[in-house]
Formats: sequence, C-alpha cells, structure tokens
Amino acid sequence: MVFSDIPNNRQMRWDEATGTVSVMRPSSNYSNGNTFDSRGRELSCEHQTARVVRYEYQGDPTVLAEKFEGKRLNAPNDVIVHPETGDIFFTDPGYGSQGYYEGNVREFELPTAVYHIDGQNGKLTKLTDEIRKPNGLCLSPDYRTLYIADTAPTHFPAEKAKIFAFTLQDNGRRLTGKRDFAVLPSGIHDGIRADMDGNVWAATGFGGDGVDGVHVYAPDGTKIGQIVLPEWCANLCFVGPHRNRVFVAGSQSIYTIYTGAIGANIT
Repeated sequence: MVFSDIPNNRQMRWDEATGTVSVMRPSSNYSNGNTFDSRGRELSCEHQTARVVRYEYQGDPTVLAEKFEGKRLNAPNDVIVHPETGDIFFTDPGYGSQGYYEGNVREFELPTAVYHIDGQNGKLTKLTDEIRKPNGLCLSPDYRTLYIADTAPTHFPAEKAKIFAFTLQDNGRRLTGKRDFAVLPSGIHDGIRADMDGNVWAATGFGGDGVDGVHVYAPDGTKIGQIVLPEWCANLCFVGPHRNRVFVAGSQSIYTIYTGAIGANIT
C-alpha cells in the first residue's frame, strides 16, 4: 500500500509480507492523493508543482496535467481512474497553494474545479467549477455517477460539508444532474470510495468526538454505518484479493479493517 505523508514531502509504502513501513519516495513534491491505473502505474496529485503525474515502470514521472487554457492549476488533490476507459478524474481545490505546511503559497490562476483527462488522447476538460472546495471523488460501481466531496467549511464556515452526485454524460466528459447526496452537520468528508452495492464510504474529520472516522451512505444518501476513530481521517481504499479490506489514512495513523462489503473495482 502506498500513501502520502504530505507535510514531510514524501510517499510511504506498507509491505504486507513484512509488516514494515518504509519511505518509497523521499521527495514527492508534496503529493496528496494517489491511485493506480489498470496497468499498475501510480498516479499522484502534486501540491508543490500543481500537477498530476503518472510514474512509469522505471519510476520516471510523466506529466498528465499542469495547465488549463494556459493557466496553472491550483494544487490537485485527489485522483481516480476509470478501469475500463483509462479516463482520469481529479479535483483541484488548491489547498496545497495556501500554506507551506503542505506545499507553498501562490495566487490562484483558476477557479477551484474538477477535471477529466481523456484516457486515449490526454485531452484535459473542466467538468465543473461550481463546487467551492472539491476534494475526494469516486465513481459508482456502474460508472454512471460521479461523487465529489466538498470540503467548503475549511474556508467557508457557514457552509455544510456535502457529497454531491453527478450523472456522467458523453463517456464521462460532461456532468449533469447535480444533487446533494449526503450532508454532514459538522466536520468534513474527505476521501471517498464506493462498494459494489453502491454504498459510499467517506473518510471524515474535524468534527470532534463521534464524527471522526468513516461514514457509510446507502445509494440514496441515507447514513447506514460508521467506523469511529480517535482522529480525523483523510482517505481510504479497498484492497486485497477480494477487495474486502479497508485501509484508512488518519492524521497520524493508518488503520485497517476487514468488512462484509466488497470495494468497487475502481482505484
């Protein structure tokens, strides 16, 4: 398993065979969200360089996105890959350009937005800029719905944290039917993933006792479960041969649990 240690500007690796954690990349350009494509290549969102990169088999990065319409991206945050088309979706809320703790400080050249990279020709398309702080994202198991977590309360205290749902059109190149999927009274949803039953699992934090951990929402947005943890959580993923093991990245810890749910085949 690979995860980012953003403030220390490195990527870490946990080896299941030995149970050890080691530094995989001692310099990661303050990477945040990572994932893998169907060919086993790692994709990373870099705060410091404001780009999305793919690491090739020899370890060299290929830049997939760094500018849109001639303007520099803010600080890409999270990324997913469609397992069939190779299309890439990523969010750009700009957190990594608002402080030196997780990147650097610079003025935004673009609105916060969600983007699509065509898996065949690499064309970059803006899907929406109507979400104040688009953060974690995931696809439904049938690939027809894109869920996006809005962490607006971090900079707009009057706003509620929400997960929005959009219907994918034109093979993922256009979003329609924006709707509220889940609303969190306090705290924020960060990284999200779907299981094969269409439930959405959300790493959650900044809400205090009883909120931090993982919240699970049914396909209609009803909260049906929760894993309570002693610290805020930023991301999660399903792993293993049966995709029934969940890893959760907390603020200072990594947690794991086997579940009765099976993760959707989407990284």
